[in-house]
Amino acid sequence: MTAPFRFPRFFVTSPAPCPYLPGRDERKVFTELNGEHAGELNEALSRIGFRRSQGVAYRPSCAGCSACVSVRVVAEGFRPNATQRKLLRRHADLEVTACQPWATAEQFELLRRYLGERHPGGGMTTMDESDYADMVELSPVQSVLVEYREPAGPNGERGRLVGACLTDRQGDGLSMIYSFFETQDENRPGLGNFIIMDHILRARAADLAYVYLGYWVKGSPRMAYKTRYQPLEALGPRGWALMADEKDAPTTPPPVPALV
Repeated sequence: MTAPFRFPRFFVTSPAPCPYLPGRDERKVFTELNGEHAGELNEALSRIGFRRSQGVAYRPSCAGCSACVSVRVVAEGFRPNATQRKLLRRHADLEVTACQPWATAEQFELLRRYLGERHPGGGMTTMDESDYADMVELSPVQSVLVEYREPAGPNGERGRLVGACLTDRQGDGLSMIYSFFETQDENRPGLGNFIIMDHILRARAADLAYVYLGYWVKGSPRMAYKTRYQPLEALGPRGWALMADEKDAPTTPPPVPALV
C-alpha cells in the first residue's frame, strides 16, 4: 500500500552573514526532499520561490529584508538582443551534452578555477571532491549535468570542458541549480550568459514554459545580470508577474510556509 503524501515540515536556520548584501544577516526556511514524492514536492515548492540544494529545498526568510526575489525567464517570449546574438554565434561550435548527474575530476577542476576567480573566499571554495560529488549526485529529483565542450580534436580526442551546469527538469521548466565555467579565456567570453541562453532555447525546444534562475537580489551587483533575460517574471505576494527592471521588483516577499 502506498503511503499517503504528507505535508512537509519546515524549519528555519540561525542568522548568518548575508553573502550578497554587506552588513546584513540571512535566514533560510527549509525542508527535506526525500521519498517517492520528492519530485512533486520540489516542483510545488519551486513555484513558491524555493530552490534545491542536494536533498533540501530552501528559501530566504530574513527578518526585515525582502531583497531576494525568485525570478524565471519566460522561454517562449525570449528574443536575444544584439550582444546576446553575438555570444550565441561565438559559442555555436561548443558541443553540449546533458549527462547523467555523475561527478568527474575534470568538472571539479573547472569548478575550482571558477570559484577561485569569481568567488574567492566564498563558502564553496572549501569544497573537496567528495563535497562536489555530493552536490551533483545526491539529487532526489530528475537532474542532469549539462557539459559544454570545445570541438573534438583532429584525432577524435575529447574537446576541452569549458562550462557545466547542474540542472533540474521540472514539469513547467528547467531549474538552473549551479553553473560554472572558464572565466579567463579571452577566446571564450561570456560563457555564463551563453549557458543561460542555451537553457532558454532548450526549454523552448522541449515545450517547457520557464527557466528558473534562482534569486535576483536588489542592491547586489553580482545578481544584476539576471534582468538581461526578458521576459522575466518575479515572484511577489500575489504570485508571478513580469519584471522589466528593478522598479518592477516586488517590495514584499510571498508568504512563508508554517514552520515547525
